[in-house]
Parts: sequence; structure tokens; C-alpha cells
Amino acid sequence: MNIVILLGAPGSGKGTIAARLAGENENLKHISSGDLLRGAVAKGTPAGLEAKGYMEKGALVPDALIAQMITDVIAETQGDVTMLLDGFPRNVAQAEILEKTGVPIRSVVLVDVPDAIIADRIAGRRTCPKCKAGYHVTALPPKVEGVCDKCGEKLVIRKDDNPDTVKDRLVVYHRETEPLIKFYEQRGLLRRIDGDQGPEKNAAAFKAVM
Repeated sequence: MNIVILLGAPGSGKGTIAARLAGENENLKHISSGDLLRGAVAKGTPAGLEAKGYMEKGALVPDALIAQMITDVIAETQGDVTMLLDGFPRNVAQAEILEKTGVPIRSVVLVDVPDAIIADRIAGRRTCPKCKAGYHVTALPPKVEGVCDKCGEKLVIRKDDNPDTVKDRLVVYHRETEPLIKFYEQRGLLRRIDGDQGPEKNAAAFKAVM
């Protein structure tokens, strides 16, 4: 087993790339930070139960707890599997904890997209509140404007996709996560791809360097 880490700002498309590749190859396992938290809480693991308290308060889950969840997933993963970590590590402290697990990191791929493009991209997102299907007003529009293709529910703009929220998330990314670029460059693990090529080309570029 080994690990490939996806780096990139919120809205860079790293989650779309990971989900696409994992869907094409059973030996790739996509693990997003959100799925990690929800899975640990649902399973009732000690780390998940402790994290639930932070989540219910709207507080960030501590680095050590997130790292324990990753360690738990690593321990239960068998065979020739490459784990695609999306959203973890989110800072240098988490990266140092991940190194201590001893699981080899195959590569770290930075999905590089300018902030201005990310802001425009996120501004066009629409989500179905019922079935959770995702759309984009230009890149992936529904057949009927404002209506979900799958269940007919009226589409909404998520709170996380509000322009002010996006701006705040980018500030946090540059402050906390961007230092990981230098961290992994120094270890000879960093690869870069242009994340503004469209979903298919993005996935192909990622696959070529991972």
C-alpha cells in the first residue's frame, strides 16, 4: 500500500479528479477529509466519537484526531492499494504526523488553479438539497435551469459556495495549507498539474504524474 496526496485550493477540482480515477481503478481508494470524519463518526470509533463533539460545536477537529482516523483507515486497508488523500494533510503538523505512520508516500500532486478562476468556478456551482447531485451553470448545467435532473428538486447554492465564504476559505488555504508545497518539494515528492484543463484532461494529467 502507498499514498498519493492531492494538494490544491478549495474548488481546484482535486476531489473530482480523485473520485474519477478511483471509479476507474479498484486499486485506487479516494479518501476525502469529509468522508473520513463522517465514516469515523458512523463507525463509532474512539477518534470518531471524540471528533463528533468538536463537529457539533462547529469547531475544527484537532490534528491528532484527524491523524488517528487516517491511521485507522490505513490499518484496515489491505492489499495493493493506493490511497488518494484529498484534504489531508491540511497543514505541516498533519503532514509530520502522517510521516510517522511509516506508510510510503508515492507522490504529492498539486492541482494548480489561480484564485480568480476558482472564485468564478465556485460561483457557478449548484447543488440538489435532496439527492445531493452537483451541477455548474456553464460547465455542467441541468437540463432544465435551476432544477435537478435526477429528482426534480429546486437547486440551491451551498453556504460553502457563497462568494464571501469562498474568499475566507482561500485565505485559510494560503495561510495553512500552501506551506505544504515547500514541505513536499524539499522531500522530492511534489508534482504539479494545470487544474484548468477540464475534468478529463485534469484526470489524465494527474494520472501521468502520480
